[in-house]
Amino acid sequence: MTRRERIPNLGGATAFVLHRPHPATSTLMRQLGAIGLDAVEVWPELPAEALGADFCFFDADLGFDDQFPWKAGEAPMPLIALIGSEAPGRIEWALAQGADSHLVKPVGNSGIYAALLIAKRGFEARRALAGEVESLRARVSERQTIVRAVVALSAGGVGEERAYAQLRALAMSWQVTIEDAARRIVELEQGVRREHPVAN
Repeated sequence: MTRRERIPNLGGATAFVLHRPHPATSTLMRQLGAIGLDAVEVWPELPAEALGADFCFFDADLGFDDQFPWKAGEAPMPLIALIGSEAPGRIEWALAQGADSHLVKPVGNSGIYAALLIAKRGFEARRALAGEVESLRARVSERQTIVRAVVALSAGGVGEERAYAQLRALAMSWQVTIEDAARRIVELEQGVRREHPVAN
């Protein structure tokens, strides 16, 4: 049996609602206040302080790229699209922004809390996945550096196993990780190549 995560308390969270002044957003603002969020309605662009917000609702119908102080898909908080038109182009644009959840306009009294929770969970999962991908890329890069260092050390006719053992010995001697030792070896090798270029 898997342990379920507790539903977070959203009281005290901040939300920016990027939507033109409209009676349809009054219900949203009222419900956000009832849930415990500090909500701010803005249009047509997000102010700099929005970068520290916990959530951002945005108008998918009249929205445009330059409204956001970040690149499409790189929002620093969960995004919730407010969708009135189901025109494919508008939905595609909202998805390109990285919408984590949505609400259909006109916004009613229900569904807002669920949209907040779904957006929060989706955003956190996406960030965790991006972190894992970055970590894997770093590990692959480190392994490539180790391979390059072993190749450099084995250039004098020493076998790969002895070159790797030599790299480990250097890491211990320098009191650094094997990855840091490999980086030093590669940097030294590149420095030698710059000083003594091979003539064609």
